[in-house]
Amino acid sequence: MSSAFSAKKLKTFDIEHQAASVDIWDKKYRLKDFSGNPIDTDIDTTFQRVASALAGVEEDNKQEEWTEKFLWALRSGAIPAGRIMSNAGAEDYKPATSTINCTVSGLIQDSMTGILDKVTEAGLTLKAGCGIGYEFSTLRPKGAYVTGAGAYTSGPLSFMDIYDKTCFTVSSAGGRRGAQMGTFDVSHPDVEEFIRVKREDGRLRQFNLSLLITEEFIKAVREDSDWPLVFPLDPSLPESKDIDLEDSSQIVWKDWVNTDGYVTNDEGQVACKVYKVIKARKLWDLIMASTYDYAEPGFILIDKVNEMNNNWFEENIRATNPCGEQPLPEYGSCLLGSVNLTRFVQKPFTDEAYFDWETFNEVVSIFTRMLDNVVEINGLPIEQQRNEILRKRRHGMGFLGLGSAMTMLRMKYGSDESLEFTEKVSKEMALTGWRESLALSKEKGPAPILTEDFTVTKEMLKKRPEMLDDGYKIGDSVKGSVLHAKYSRYMQQIGTEDPELADQLAEIGARFTHHTSIAPTGTISLSIGNNVSNGIEPSFAHHYFRNVIREQKKTKEKVDVYSFELLSYIDKINPNADIEAEPGTENALPDYFITAEDILPRQHVDVQGASQKWIDSSISKTANVPTEFEFEEFKDIYLYAHEKGLKGCTTFRFNPEAFQGVLVKEKDLENTMYTFVLDDGEEIEVAGNEEIEYDGETHTAANLFDALKEGYYGKF
Repeated sequence: MSSAFSAKKLKTFDIEHQAASVDIWDKKYRLKDFSGNPIDTDIDTTFQRVASALAGVEEDNKQEEWTEKFLWALRSGAIPAGRIMSNAGAEDYKPATSTINCTVSGLIQDSMTGILDKVTEAGLTLKAGCGIGYEFSTLRPKGAYVTGAGAYTSGPLSFMDIYDKTCFTVSSAGGRRGAQMGTFDVSHPDVEEFIRVKREDGRLRQFNLSLLITEEFIKAVREDSDWPLVFPLDPSLPESKDIDLEDSSQIVWKDWVNTDGYVTNDEGQVACKVYKVIKARKLWDLIMASTYDYAEPGFILIDKVNEMNNNWFEENIRATNPCGEQPLPEYGSCLLGSVNLTRFVQKPFTDEAYFDWETFNEVVSIFTRMLDNVVEINGLPIEQQRNEILRKRRHGMGFLGLGSAMTMLRMKYGSDESLEFTEKVSKEMALTGWRESLALSKEKGPAPILTEDFTVTKEMLKKRPEMLDDGYKIGDSVKGSVLHAKYSRYMQQIGTEDPELADQLAEIGARFTHHTSIAPTGTISLSIGNNVSNGIEPSFAHHYFRNVIREQKKTKEKVDVYSFELLSYIDKINPNADIEAEPGTENALPDYFITAEDILPRQHVDVQGASQKWIDSSISKTANVPTEFEFEEFKDIYLYAHEKGLKGCTTFRFNPEAFQGVLVKEKDLENTMYTFVLDDGEEIEVAGNEEIEYDGETHTAANLFDALKEGYYGKF
């Protein structure tokens, strides 16, 4: 902690920020000059900087008024995402940074030029501080012949290594860890290699990985049928002339993201060569085994994503931002922000505890305008990214502290009561946001895409047959606002709650095409929120360690942290409360103080499902699974997520043989032994929580082992 300030000056909800929270704020969000001297004196000064910068978008005679309102919202629980907190109003010191968290690459063309062009764009995007996602299944499989090169390709996974190294280099230079998502179609011939790739020490560690799972594949799994692995036929190859396009054992016709240079049918589908046929259930078991042991790949139900997309009439989404809460089209960008739900809990931990819905909705309303203003100061480095965000004005408002708020309201995460609360929070946020969208549209104008005219196509009528009932036919012209507000599946739900709102949005157009998204909010929750629970999650534990990257330190540092609800309970109810006390004793925590390990995987899915109905983008959610959780019970969790209508699902099971997580419990470290081989060949075995002197520094055994195994030792 810097000696220039004191944690005692940084209070939220009358509870002193713990040292880890202050330290994260200081390292990540506190504005400093070129010499590293603080400009923000405390968290409230950071709020003042951000409020002033975002109010600067307003008309001159309204800036003072909106600065005050934005500052009130920030002090009341509105927390813009990290790029906004760090970079808004910081132009004098870091003019080349962006306020945008989420981006997706343009289509990676299946050529060396196409691959390297997108590497360059990725480097510029990461340098600006944005996360980025890509689909890599547009690249031909390993061993396929490349006519122009007269050689066989090494496949998409080898090219992903280039992106991985670029991200590591750029993030190392900029002092902030880069974030990437690589998505991959479940029907690609290299899908098995993609699933296994992270089993290699140190490989693709700058990536989160997710499979694009289709309804067709889920059906094949349930029916235990064959699953062909395919890629578009290259008509330039001599062997293509011998393939019968009508033979289903050789060719499968599929919708593809790019038809240029490929053989297509009258439906616009691409002829895809069958490389291999496997049992869908066998591939499913491989996916689940990898997820069980290595926590990846994640699971994106891509058909559901596109079905529920508000811009269904124009976009074909194939990738997401690094944490999956923003499915985006080519060059798509989105900014984020979260509302701290603990700020609205009154009389916590008592029989009279309640949630202040009136103040919550007021904060959401002002926060909606605040986030919309971020579009104007986006700072995105690529022209196509700037065009996309200005045309659609996407933002993703979510919440954090859900698990902490439930505990303060004496609810158990995953209970029926908690599901009702989760749905109501999500629904109120959505309705308030879209009402504010209409008001902003009347004042400032709608998103440009919603003022455009679109031609009705055969594909459009196939996706929305109700348009036929309304008299539309192929070739008709229809306004974007109508396609958005009347025919998107999500906005139809808004219309059932407020028909007049939906009618006006169809007539006038919304200020933005997307409003809600729930991000993981890791460092925002820990720093500004004083370690309230992340996003939609329960608290990981009430006392645990966080492994953080420190510049100039050779391994990650283990930082001691406590949950916000524990600190609040000690402050307001029982100063002698003890997390180690036996249940039922005087200083034991109440039974509603549960954590991620107390919650069944299906309960995680249930909470996500309760929220997803009212979230128009997606949700970053991890179902934490105990290390000893049986695989047979684990492997059906993704099918359950599909049944619940989710857009995606991710699980995490602590597996010390595979990796060291960001969040770690003392008992896991204590019970895990690590073996080190000395220069003379001697082996020593130590517990993960033991400290080791090595190379002039002190490290925990777990972090040192992980750094050496993964190859990042001394490279931060």
